[in-house]
Amino acid sequence: MCGRFDQSQTARYYAGVFGWTDAVYDSESGPAWNVSPGSYRPVMHVQDGERRVDDVFWSYRPRWAEGKVPIVVNARMDKLTNRYWKPLLKNGRAIVPAEGWYEWTGEKGHKQPWHIHRKERKPLFMLALANFGSFTENRAEAGFVLVTDEADKGMLDIHDRRPVVLEAPDAELWLDPALSAEEALDLARRAALPSDAFEWYKVSTAVNRAGAQDPQMALPLGE
Repeated sequence: MCGRFDQSQTARYYAGVFGWTDAVYDSESGPAWNVSPGSYRPVMHVQDGERRVDDVFWSYRPRWAEGKVPIVVNARMDKLTNRYWKPLLKNGRAIVPAEGWYEWTGEKGHKQPWHIHRKERKPLFMLALANFGSFTENRAEAGFVLVTDEADKGMLDIHDRRPVVLEAPDAELWLDPALSAEEALDLARRAALPSDAFEWYKVSTAVNRAGAQDPQMALPLGE
């Protein structure tokens, strides 16, 4: 899974790297080194033909599912065609840009956080699903989740699942409303960056505290 990520550049920076110089912004979020569920973060999507960057709540559960299923922050790629996720796969595709994400190893009470990022240190464009509508009772009704898949090779030493990350051109295609749900899922499977595109290092246990923010926490332990 992915329960925290590093989004320590501005929304405009990520949009510029993505090539969205004409994007419409409704984001007041600043850089965050330790993003946790339950916070509003910049999310890129296409709505009514407009390229948009909006602050969206990280956590999701539709209103009809209240009391039936828990609020979640990730969606497994192998489950996206089921009744729960397919509406968002069709109409709620999004991208969450970031510098990296965090995973933990070790026993409870002695958890060691790791910062996982691209070897070239380029921004990550993580696949997401979101409901961009309004909510009536719970903010998670209008939230987003990150799409995850099984990890492989050396990354299994850190965690058995990881966010699905695409190169910018493929990520923009994922956002294309003309792409069917089936085509989008096929793209995600074919174009996902492999585990050997990433590297990781230990970071300060300050990351363990949700809401803590400090540029130092994203640096290798000891620096």
